Amino acid sequence: MKNNNYSRLSDYEREMISRGLVGGLKIRQIALNLGRSPGTISREIRRNISRYPWYCADCAQALAESRARLRKKNKRKILLNKELEKYVHEKLSLFWSPEQIASRLRLEYPKDKNMRANKETIYAYVYALPRGNLKKELIRSLRRKHAYRRERDGRLTRQEKGMDWANIETRPKHIESRKISGHWEGDLVMGTRMKSALGTLVERKTRFTLLVPINSTTSDKVTKAFAKTMLKLPDHLRRSLTYDQGKEMAKHYWFSEVTKINVYFAHARSPWERGTNENTNGLVRQFFPKSTDFKKISRQEIQRAQDLLNSRPRKILKFQTPSEIFNKMLH
Repeated sequence: MKNNNYSRLSDYEREMISRGLVGGLKIRQIALNLGRSPGTISREIRRNISRYPWYCADCAQALAESRARLRKKNKRKILLNKELEKYVHEKLSLFWSPEQIASRLRLEYPKDKNMRANKETIYAYVYALPRGNLKKELIRSLRRKHAYRRERDGRLTRQEKGMDWANIETRPKHIESRKISGHWEGDLVMGTRMKSALGTLVERKTRFTLLVPINSTTSDKVTKAFAKTMLKLPDHLRRSLTYDQGKEMAKHYWFSEVTKINVYFAHARSPWERGTNENTNGLVRQFFPKSTDFKKISRQEIQRAQDLLNSRPRKILKFQTPSEIFNKMLH
């Protein structure tokens, strides 16, 4: 049963943990002796043993007090500035990461030193909040959603092995440099039990993402859905597509004929060759976890997720947003 009256470990309890370990007691026995959960004792030991080759009660207490002072200081800094607190809440609600918020503050308020908070300050502020709906809401906005701070099968089917792939090694070298826009990476994000999917297309230079509703994962449906989406773009933003060796792209020749986009395929079990898309898929999972049935997701929800992704500042873009850069290239 969850203990709603949890309190932090005291110096006496840390001393008893130390003595128990020296005496050869197991974590469960130490927890039982202190009336704590085994998880609490285990976390306490892991958190401090990484700094020293043994668990030191005095050292652990000093570190805990230092962390507590830092939490209090960082929480207070944001709490004392209502404008800063409002900004942090607003951007977290848009699923910006603390690092994105901190860096964007410097861009939007270059001369206002009061509108400053580094990413650790924001994390500390969120996790130091008292338990309640606000804390739960803000933690849900974080990508990992941890309560505390702390593959598709790579084998090819016979159909895929027999397909005529344009290997990534034949892709022009200038695409790798990302200096020219219009080169894309694509994939499917699979839903629950692999029975539904969402298409993802990300532009390599700007990281601009297009989320494509998919009715079926057959090659016909996927290539038609991708083609329909890409044909909405101007010609100069439709140059190439790099994909993995999935059978949903078996009809890539038809796709290329319709869109005039050259398709290149990464090597099997080599996700790093489409690293931008792999990272984007991870970001998409923040909105649509693995338990999602995409057949029940509306186009409005998909569009909202796409808009939120493209309006986030990105470190790789010097904290500009994909939309800001992509829109400049439309004309």
